[in-house]
Amino acid sequence: MTPAALAGQRPPAGEFAVRSSAVPFTGAVLTVRSDVLAMPDGRDAQRDFVVHPGAVAVVALRGEPGAEEVLLVRQYRHPVGQLLWELPAGLLDKPGEPASETAVRELAEEAHLAADTWGVLVDTLTSPGGSDEAVRVFLARDVRDAQPDGDFVAEGEESSMTTAWVPLSVAVDAVLGGALQNALACVGLLAADRSRAGGFSSLRPVTSPWPARPAHAG
Repeated sequence: MTPAALAGQRPPAGEFAVRSSAVPFTGAVLTVRSDVLAMPDGRDAQRDFVVHPGAVAVVALRGEPGAEEVLLVRQYRHPVGQLLWELPAGLLDKPGEPASETAVRELAEEAHLAADTWGVLVDTLTSPGGSDEAVRVFLARDVRDAQPDGDFVAEGEESSMTTAWVPLSVAVDAVLGGALQNALACVGLLAADRSRAGGFSSLRPVTSPWPARPAHAG
C-alpha cells in the first residue's frame, strides 16, 4: 500500500448524509454543532462535535546538524489545569490569512523569533471523533531574533508564557516517556525527529495543498 492510499476519503453518496443540523452553543472561539446522520444500517444517529477555526504550530530548530535544539513554550491550559510545554501555535483567526503567514506571526508573538527557512512538517486532525480541528505544523530553521507587530499585546495565558530551548533528542524522549503530552507537541516533535533523520527531505513547500483546512478558516 502506498502512502497516498492512506489518505482520508469522503464516504459514498448517501452514506452518513446529514438529515438535520443545529448549533446549540456558540462561544468566543468554539461552536458546538449537533447533526443527525443517516447511518449505513438505515438508522439515524446524532453526532455532536466542536467546530474549530483550525490552527498552526511551529517546530523551530537551531544548532548544529544532529544536535539541534527545539523551542518550547510553557502555557497554562485550564481544561487540564496544568502548565504544559508546547510548540508555539495559534488559531487561524484572521480570515484569508495563509496558514504560513499565521505561523510566521505566531512565532514572532510567542517566541520573538523569525526564521529564514520554512517547510510543512505534518498535518493533523487533532480529535476527529469530537472536533473538525485541523492543524498544520511547520518546521522553521535558520532562526533569528524578531519582534511581533507593534500593535501586538500578550493577554490572558500568553502574558505569563515562558520559553526554553531543549535538545530535540531530549524533547522526543519526553514524548516517548510520557512527560510531554500536548498532542501537537508530540506529533510535531516526533515528525521533526523523523524528518531530521532523512535530512529534512520529507518537508513540503509552505504552499502545499491542505484539503482538511476548515472552509470557515478563510
